[in-house]
Amino acid sequence: MLKLNEPMIIVNFKTFLEATGKKAVELARQAEKVSKETGVQIVIVPQFVDLTKIAESVEIPVFAQHLDPIKPGNSTGHILAEAIKEAGAAGTLVNHSERPLRLIDIQASIELAREQNLVSCVCANNPATSVAVAALKPDITSIEPPELIGTGIPVSKAKPEIITNTTVLVHKIDKDMPILCGAGISQAEDVSMALKLGTLGVLVASGIVKAKDPYNILYSFANATRQ
Repeated sequence: MLKLNEPMIIVNFKTFLEATGKKAVELARQAEKVSKETGVQIVIVPQFVDLTKIAESVEIPVFAQHLDPIKPGNSTGHILAEAIKEAGAAGTLVNHSERPLRLIDIQASIELAREQNLVSCVCANNPATSVAVAALKPDITSIEPPELIGTGIPVSKAKPEIITNTTVLVHKIDKDMPILCGAGISQAEDVSMALKLGTLGVLVASGIVKAKDPYNILYSFANATRQ
């Protein structure tokens, strides 16, 4: 299984055109360049159809955007853990607010990921959900208030208490659980504040993917984690 380094930046490509097909490969290479230049672990999360192509193009970790809680068989249109592994992924997001799952399905997805030696990064929308998620023993818990996603209003400034409450409560369940935060992260100072509030990194999407200069923005994020 992938060794998780601290700090960490996870870049979710979502389904933005700026991170689709050839543009996804180019963005992945820019992320790899920043990671190698700064020594900060950067994980990229492309669309599933681009996953293999990107995993073969870069050396930094690649995650899938979703994992369905299913075994191989009759499940048309679903994403299989074995397929994610075969595609070259090192891990997967689970329960992103744009692809939510029931708690029982989150548990099954974590277990399926573990069977394939895939890192599970489970998203939660509030501290209480984060505690429930942490009890299921994912590899990473990420707190993301959905109302701030894509707004450019960082959770680390708008609702810092959500981050601090989450870190306190989750670490009562598992003192070693890596915690990330996301939603509205768009500037280096947002990253710095997130780390000061107790996280080990950030989960970001449009702040990087839709930036005019993704390389320089991501570089500033990586530098912020080292200060």
